[in-house]
Amino acid sequence: MADDAATDTAVDEAPEVATDEEREALLSVFSAELGEAVVAHEIKPGLGLWIRVATEAWPAAAEVAAKAADCGWFDFLSAIDWLPSPYGRYEDSSLDVPFPPPMPDRSAAVPGYTGGDTRLQVLASAARMGTSLRVLLKADVPDDDPVVGTWIRTFAGAAWHERETAEMFGIRFGGNADLRNMYLPTEFEGHPLRKEFPLLARVVKPWPGIVDVEPMPGGGDDEDEATEGGEES
Repeated sequence: MADDAATDTAVDEAPEVATDEEREALLSVFSAELGEAVVAHEIKPGLGLWIRVATEAWPAAAEVAAKAADCGWFDFLSAIDWLPSPYGRYEDSSLDVPFPPPMPDRSAAVPGYTGGDTRLQVLASAARMGTSLRVLLKADVPDDDPVVGTWIRTFAGAAWHERETAEMFGIRFGGNADLRNMYLPTEFEGHPLRKEFPLLARVVKPWPGIVDVEPMPGGGDDEDEATEGGEES
């Protein structure tokens, strides 16, 4: 049995890769084409490549991905709000959360791979067909005027993703004239995926699933302790 467990562990663990020549080569393409517009990058050998580009180079990054880098398979485009939630963890919400809550200091945000200098970032993924290679591109979105260039001139499929991102994060895409709402009424106010947008059902009512937890069948001693002293059915 011990030998079987050791075998399973060996199969599940990915081999450690000290270097990643394929992703290094892919990064070099973007560096050569975009120059100083490549702000930062991260390579996790055998796993992935992340590149942050200057905001103004966002449309050019799509073209480099599709042509020079041969990553012509557009995967997705979206955004992320690095602002810490003013509501904290909804799992910990009480019934007396003030509304609207005080906004946290953005300096408390810790952006992920390749970092960031603004609250909002756009991100997109493109892959090289027939291989496991893909690149995740990121760019900062200006805080005072959340606008970046569009990807639709290179990847037509980005149109739907940009509409969703505009609707949910309030980011506009210069050159995309069709950013109509897809999910919400036209007159809807706010952007639901921004951190300051409240999930009101979770503010006024405790998070379901963390209260009145019933023991699982066959829980053994833990189940007995959980039900000890309780009412008999």
